Amino acid sequence: MQESSELIMTIYVFVLAIFTGFELISKVPPTLHTPLMSGSNAISGITLLGAMIIAGNASSLLSAEGLLGFLAVFFAGLNVFGGYVVTDRMLRMFKKKEDPKDK
Repeated sequence: MQESSELIMTIYVFVLAIFTGFELISKVPPTLHTPLMSGSNAISGITLLGAMIIAGNASSLLSAEGLLGFLAVFFAGLNVFGGYVVTDRMLRMFKKKEDPKDK
């Protein structure tokens, strides 16, 4: 009975976090999305580190913790990579363009 109530509470917190995150992100103006994403790369890096620890401690890749650890590493790595791609694109937008006349 105790495990069931803990699972329900965990699902409740997860769903609440999804709705809260969606509401917060939808209120951010479009001009701030890119800096916000580049700033969140550090948080995603910490998530990636935790996911690698969980995946490394799994008894088998086919176990529940092994599978969830692998998926967490994959998605956190994808998030970090995408964040750096967007940050690089943003920095190129603000870089001064060379004038061909200056050469």
